[in-house]
Amino acid sequence: MIARLADSIPPLTPDPDQARRWAEQELSDPAYAAAHPTPIDRMARAVQEFVTSLFGGRADGAWAVWLAVGVAVVLIVLIVAAVVLSGRSRLSRRTRALPQHLFGDVETRSAAELRRAAAAAASAQDWSEAVIVRFRALARGTVERAAVDLAPGATTHGFARAAGRAFPAQAGAVDAAADAFDDVRYLRREGTAELYATVADADDAVAAARPATDDAADSGDGAHGGRERLTVGRGAAR
Repeated sequence: MIARLADSIPPLTPDPDQARRWAEQELSDPAYAAAHPTPIDRMARAVQEFVTSLFGGRADGAWAVWLAVGVAVVLIVLIVAAVVLSGRSRLSRRTRALPQHLFGDVETRSAAELRRAAAAAASAQDWSEAVIVRFRALARGTVERAAVDLAPGATTHGFARAAGRAFPAQAGAVDAAADAFDDVRYLRREGTAELYATVADADDAVAAARPATDDAADSGDGAHGGRERLTVGRGAAR
């Protein structure tokens, strides 16, 4: 009787095949799948383990999270600083690429620097220096704006003609400024407050104006459907 009862009860220790089936059935329960770590969980754990390793295992829990946030902030600051420094480096390279010769003399200052130097000369009533430097500021300003390409050996009136094409409304003022520059620089005439005002007014007018080549680019007109860069080469002095 006992033997027949024992035969009717399933064995308490399953064979290997049956044990595998039981394990598969158990692990197929959705509760196990929900408990698996997500990719974000694994990334956070990796960052935490990295930060913890930096501090010899002394950081854990909430401290590790805050340390990870701190590391991320530092990395962002470094990236922003690299972008800013890269932009300044490109600007510096563009500044160095400007032509160094302006109407026979070596000149490396920017338009803004030349304007300040001219204003200082005018304050000291050194009108000849003020006229010369302010006209160079006018020319350098158009080059910085890519409205005129000023080649080595360019003359004042060659520049004035190119600037007049880029700024038609200011062509007469630029030509008058070129006359004033030639009178003082080449004919050795004494500079005056009136001559300086002629050059300064032309420079201010051009600086406030929009190049005509920009309008052509916006409308799609022009030989190349965009900005026409006007190049000044060698030519007669007047």
